[in-house]
Amino acid sequence: MILIVVTASVLIAGVTIYQYKEQAQDYHRADLDRKENQLNAQIDYILKKTTWEVKTENLKYIFNDVIYEISDVLNLNFNIYDLEGNLIRSSKPTIERDDLVYELDQSVIQGLASSSTRNYVERTKVAGERFRSSYSYILDPKFKPIGILNIPYFEDDTLYNTELKKFLLKLVAVYLLLLVLATMLAYVISRYITRSLKAISEKLDQTRLSKRNQKIYLDDPSEEIGALVNAYNGMIDELDKSAALLAKSEREQAWREMAKQVAHEIKNPLTPMRLSVQSFQRKFDPKSEDINKKVNEFSKTLIQQIDTMSNIASAFGSFASMPAQQNETLNVVEVVRLSVEIFNEDYIQFISDEEEIIVKMDRTQLIRVVTNLVKNATQAIPDDRDPKIVVNVYAEKDNVKISIADNGIGIALENHDKVFEPKFTTKTSGMGLGLGMVKNIVETYNGQVTMSSVEGKGTVFTISFPKFKDRDNTK
Repeated sequence: MILIVVTASVLIAGVTIYQYKEQAQDYHRADLDRKENQLNAQIDYILKKTTWEVKTENLKYIFNDVIYEISDVLNLNFNIYDLEGNLIRSSKPTIERDDLVYELDQSVIQGLASSSTRNYVERTKVAGERFRSSYSYILDPKFKPIGILNIPYFEDDTLYNTELKKFLLKLVAVYLLLLVLATMLAYVISRYITRSLKAISEKLDQTRLSKRNQKIYLDDPSEEIGALVNAYNGMIDELDKSAALLAKSEREQAWREMAKQVAHEIKNPLTPMRLSVQSFQRKFDPKSEDINKKVNEFSKTLIQQIDTMSNIASAFGSFASMPAQQNETLNVVEVVRLSVEIFNEDYIQFISDEEEIIVKMDRTQLIRVVTNLVKNATQAIPDDRDPKIVVNVYAEKDNVKISIADNGIGIALENHDKVFEPKFTTKTSGMGLGLGMVKNIVETYNGQVTMSSVEGKGTVFTISFPKFKDRDNTK
């Protein structure tokens, strides 16, 4: 609306200026024609009354003195030229003849000769002022040209310019008022229109997939706004359905992931338990002198692994972390040694220069970390080479470190950054959850796990935990 008002005002102002200029030109044209007709009538009258023979050579005598009388009567200056363009007489006094043309340009003579109306008007501009010069033939009684009559005319637009300025000022005042009214009206209308759009915009900003969204209800909306509101409400219905389906899908995915995790965690203790049972079955001798000691160690190993599975099952049943953290004061050397022994393989070697290194963490989770890494090491060794796995526990400043080294196939360089990602695995079986679980457990106790590997030669995993510091005795 504002643009229409501004455009209309500019167009009307332009048309007005153009109209005033055209009107001024028409006025000057008509005024010059009127003066030319009056002058021609006076000249015809003089030619009829003169006693001189009416011909070109006598024009200077015929109009010798009478030219000034005609000029005074008509209040008009004019000049008389012969047919060659030479000045014969001028109504201007001698003292005012500085700008007088004594010889006409040939273009004027040719223009007059080629004019069908026997009239030629030349327009010029001098010092910013516009002038017209009218040229016509002076005819004898037989209508034969005997001279050229020139009437110089100054186009005085002072009156028209004054009137134009007054009109434009009035026009500007009117359109300023219209502009103010249009601005106010546009503001009111836009507020009315955008009120509904603002409500829709606020609802769109508040729309979330994770919560229940409210529909929009408007009183008497326009047809377009009503269609937009209906489309939004329909989108909300579809969004609620999609959110419900997504939540259901996420729950199912969570249970699947949990089932995979539990299955993976349960398999870890089952493997060494199976190996321990097979070894005990193979080496069991009831007549052996240290049979009771062997039975106790076997029972202790099985009970330790059974406790691990029990904790996993309990954690899964309560839908909590697997398993819940239980901070205990542990001798890392002893726990790791027992975790390695349950594999009962000669190529798995345990080394430690320390008898006791104390940490504070969950025994079950430490066992899970060690057994998981040892199991991965055994699976990384191909059948065509003699397997060798070295588990080393040592102290380094305020940390205890556990390293598991194997002579397996190693890990490709492009996979070094992916080994601890969930679900990443290079094995044909397994879920790829073990190393991710190891990393989570280690970092829970402010530790860190690192890996170095050479493809085709082997891999070393190193775990670092802060040692437990007793107030009375620091070890």
